[in-house]
Amino acid sequence: MAANIFTQSPNYSPFLIGDKVPQQKHNLGHISFSDNTSNKKLVTSSSIMAPPLPSSSPLAPPPPSSSSSSSMLSRAPASSLPLSRVWREIQGSNNWENLIDPLSPILQQEITRYGNLLSASYKGFDLNPNSKRYLNCKYGKKSLLKESGIHDPDGYQVTKYIYATPDININPIQNEPSRARWIGYVAVSSDDSVKRLGRRDIVVTFRGTVTNPEWMANLMSSLTPARLDPHSPRSDVKVESGFLSLYTSCESETKFGLESCREQLLSEISRLLNKYKGEEMSITLAGHSMGSSLAHLLAYDIAELGMNKRRGQKDVPVTVFSFAGPRVGNLGFKERCEELGVKVLRITNVNDPITKLPGFLFNENFRALGGVYELPWSCSCYTHVGVELTLDFFDVQNISCVHDLDTYISLVNRPKLSKSTVTEDNFGSNFFNKTSDMMFPKGQRRALRLRNAATQAAYLIGSVSNHMMYCNIF
Repeated sequence: MAANIFTQSPNYSPFLIGDKVPQQKHNLGHISFSDNTSNKKLVTSSSIMAPPLPSSSPLAPPPPSSSSSSSMLSRAPASSLPLSRVWREIQGSNNWENLIDPLSPILQQEITRYGNLLSASYKGFDLNPNSKRYLNCKYGKKSLLKESGIHDPDGYQVTKYIYATPDININPIQNEPSRARWIGYVAVSSDDSVKRLGRRDIVVTFRGTVTNPEWMANLMSSLTPARLDPHSPRSDVKVESGFLSLYTSCESETKFGLESCREQLLSEISRLLNKYKGEEMSITLAGHSMGSSLAHLLAYDIAELGMNKRRGQKDVPVTVFSFAGPRVGNLGFKERCEELGVKVLRITNVNDPITKLPGFLFNENFRALGGVYELPWSCSCYTHVGVELTLDFFDVQNISCVHDLDTYISLVNRPKLSKSTVTEDNFGSNFFNKTSDMMFPKGQRRALRLRNAATQAAYLIGSVSNHMMYCNIF
């Protein structure tokens, strides 16, 4: 059998995507897989863990000084600085300036940690229709992190499970009400972790698209005003209608239906903020794919409602770690998030089509003519929010890896990868295949996987066609 060649090149351009408007983008190198004839080779000429941080970063050691009053801490290498001293910058207080290129070891560690916490939202999701916990979490709140294989499962305490209801009926003949699905959880750092983290950290995780109604929600690629604050509707702040529907819809047709995803989240976060109001705190939202869009909406919602503001104290920072996330809103949404101080770090793969959606054609790269003149449709273009950390990987034998969460985590966490790291030693890329093996006879699996691939392709086609229709190209 032909072996794979793994290559990593230091000469990757940060403008490979072809941005017309300069953005904050940082690249960790190029990784690709292809068939060859004989031996497996590992060629690496750059490393994520490489050079020391620039001297302008607070995480970097200061230049040598002859002053006898220089402290031992100030002369310590950047990698040895405790997280408790620099957590605000790691959460994006300075928009991750000088922390991404090269990637700070502490930031690398935190991206990996939040990515692993996020992976529990997949590993705990029960897709077996014969199970009593179908579409719910397989584990109890006290055991979720441990059962999901999270390192130091006692570092966080899961306080609430979150459910979302797609406001879409894919079987109109039976006219069944929409059913809520487990989408993630809220957790808070334990007392012991507070000492290491430097603050009480509230974490919310959102998994990506798995069920058909969720894919249908993704296909609703039209912009609509968010209007999450009734006292300040802000009609210029627009978001994708499918994501907003998933965030705000509830089981209204059932007697004891769940509240909307939004109501569940705001209630729990408000409770935790009040419980620990005398402490240093942070709110960290981690999402993958569709879950990233929900993380964006929640971050904006919290900041717009002023939930993170405290009298006589610093505001509680709100940070999103987005893995393989799509665009969520228009330029008005982006600018309002920045105005409110919402920080977003987007970890993307240049070969991942989901990160190009919605707005495959009309987006932030086509807002301005020559970077100067605003085009008439600029306010209706989808626009990414935040700072981008760019990866570049592709495996011809496993195309799904370009969007896989565990592949993203592996590339950030382990710069020197083997084939098994990317294609075998990950849960996310095999998540759909494993569940289909369990749920369906062998003869139906191939057809099911083809349908899944077609559904993802339809997402791309739907986005493009909707925007072409919007701009009267048809």
